[in-house]
Amino acid sequence: MFVEIISDSKEKTLKIGNFVAKKLFPGSVITLTGDLGAGKTTFTKGVGEGLGIKDEINSPTFNILKCYFNPTLNLYHIDAYRLEDVSSEGKNIGLEEVIEGDGVALIEWTMFIKEFIPTSHLNIEIKNLGENMRKITFSSEFSEYFDIIESLKEAK
Repeated sequence: MFVEIISDSKEKTLKIGNFVAKKLFPGSVITLTGDLGAGKTTFTKGVGEGLGIKDEINSPTFNILKCYFNPTLNLYHIDAYRLEDVSSEGKNIGLEEVIEGDGVALIEWTMFIKEFIPTSHLNIEIKNLGENMRKITFSSEFSEYFDIIESLKEAK
């Protein structure tokens, strides 16, 4: 199941992330793909706002993992880009604990940590169409994410 949404502004991308956050549940895993500058962090900021997180959300590129704690649902933002050339043993830094934890895990550059991605997850791909235009594709084969995709179809 999938849905594509066109965002014509940073504000709309934030709003979409905020909307999705309202449907997330403990243990949600989102794989986030897109080129540099496509809007992955902007979308993540919207999710954080929707979860009620007050901290400033920024890219975890140099940290690999940023944790945002919230009484309702924690957000774990993982950027696995720097793990590209690291052996499987070197990647054992506790990522699976947050990915399979009680919060929401948003993961960028998942191809570098495939072994830690659970079977059930929501895929989000953001493509830069130029200027402020982005095509955001939500897809999943797992029923726990169908409600999110269906609600996005209706909200479109």
